[in-house]
Amino acid sequence: MSDRSSKEPMNEQVIANMYSSMHSEVNQIHSKIAELEIEVSEHSLVLAAIKPLDQSRRCYRMIGGVLVERTIKEVLPAVDLNKQGLEEVINRLNEALERKKKEISEFELKYKIKIKRGGEALSKEEATQKGTSQGVLVGPSGEQQT
Repeated sequence: MSDRSSKEPMNEQVIANMYSSMHSEVNQIHSKIAELEIEVSEHSLVLAAIKPLDQSRRCYRMIGGVLVERTIKEVLPAVDLNKQGLEEVINRLNEALERKKKEISEFELKYKIKIKRGGEALSKEEATQKGTSQGVLVGPSGEQQT
């Protein structure tokens, strides 16, 4: 029994579970990339806001949940370094995402998995949306044309 499970899955349910776990990993990577991209944009906004200011001016920075007072001269390099680190992590996650997508496509080829996308399910959703949507009627404007 342990020989079969170590070689490859034989059961359709096991294959389906592996396939869905692979897709959930891809979704997790996507969400982490999106989260980190938001962080990078926030760092960019901070950098743009404090770069033109006087370097001796006081500013506050959150470090480990504690708000500390520093000068812009001290904070600017640290924020820039954090931004660069986040960009590196995003690049690594994008590489991992591509590897995972390639692994999924190889898995699909190996087990001849075909996913029905759109089609009837989409048309049913559209029909439901059309039946429940409420439109707004717009009449002629109150202005009179001369």
